This record gives sequence, structure tokens and C-alpha cells, in this order.
Amino acid sequence: MTLRINSEAPNFTAETTQGRINFHEWIGDGWAILFSHPKDFTPVCTTELGYMAGLEDEFTKRNCKIIGLSVDPVDSHKDWEKDIEETQGHAVKYPMIGDTDLAVAKLYNMLPEDEAGTSEGRTAATNATVRSVFVIGPDKKIKLMMTYPMTTGRNFDEILRALDSMQLTAKHQVATPVNWKSGEDVIIVPAVSDEEAAKKYPEGWTTVKPYLRIVPQPK
Repeated sequence: MTLRINSEAPNFTAETTQGRINFHEWIGDGWAILFSHPKDFTPVCTTELGYMAGLEDEFTKRNCKIIGLSVDPVDSHKDWEKDIEETQGHAVKYPMIGDTDLAVAKLYNMLPEDEAGTSEGRTAATNATVRSVFVIGPDKKIKLMMTYPMTTGRNFDEILRALDSMQLTAKHQVATPVNWKSGEDVIIVPAVSDEEAAKKYPEGWTTVKPYLRIVPQPK
């Protein structure tokens, strides 16, 4: 199954460090971020999990849950969490999925569907493609997908920025320009006519081109 933006996020049931979950039920009526790791006790992922632990309150403010995944058992995750807190200064309070049968990695196209075996005997290199981030909306649709190489740490400040954009644009008929940050000007989408825009934005907007109309961020 090929996943794209606006595909339904595949549902699954799995063991996590906080008990067994049904993914869609766990998401509930908010947003969620699923981010994956090729193996426990890997250096780059250790820094990423710790940084996300430090950012969790920011995601919570945005009604967004965090869940990690690694192709190793839950007991191993719990031991890894101790190293993460010790080295990164933040305790991991969000759940981490134990994907020992590779089922979730396959379901989310991070490993081939016909990949044989379990997590036993696999290395980070054989799981190198399990390095993805999925942002999922309240409608259970995938809103963003990113995959990184093992040697490049992910930028979770960017994920937070993108989440701000997606939540804003889900409520208002606007888009956000390059490098936009919350509070900055936005773009009126072409589907909104000037007549409609005049009702929405009585204080006016700046027309750079007919298709590029800049307006302050809606409150």
C-alpha cells in the first residue's frame, strides 16, 4: 500500500512502553506524530528522542500526541529510555512502540511488505529506512511525511513549525509562505475570490500578483 499526503494513516494494534494501544483510538480527536527509529541504543536517535521529550509540552499545547517506534522489543525501549534521560536531560514520557514483527514498519512503507523475519538479528543498517516522521490529523489522514538518513538528525523544531502551519490552514483559507513562523503574514489561497476576501479581511491585503495576496495571520 502506497502512502501519500491525505492517505488514511493505517490503523494497527501494538505493544508500547505504556501498554497495548489501538492507534486510531489512541489518537482520539486530536493530532499525532509517529516517528520511527531503526534500532534502540543508536546515537542519533538517542538525541532525537530526548529532544522530542523536551518539546512534548509544546506539542501538547497544540493538542498533538507523540509516539515513537523502534524495531526492537518494549523491554529494550525501557532500558534505552534511561540512557536518553541520562544523556539528554529529558525523560521520555510519551509511548514507544515495540515493532518486533516489523508489522508497523511494513504497514507504513518503511520496510518492504515481503521483508522476512523479526527484529531478532537485525541491525540499524538493515533497518535504515525506518527513519520517518508522520504527522496525522484528527481525521486520521496523513498531513506530512518526512524520511531522513541515519546519519542526519531530524529537525523537530521544523515539525513543530509545520504543525502550526497545518493547524492554521485547516481553520482558515490561507497558506503559509516559505520559512513562515507563527504570527507572520500568510497568503490568501487562490480559491478565495477578491470579493470573498474583502468580507474575510475588511482591513485589506497586499496584492503582489493576482495569485499572491498577503494578509496578516488570522487570529
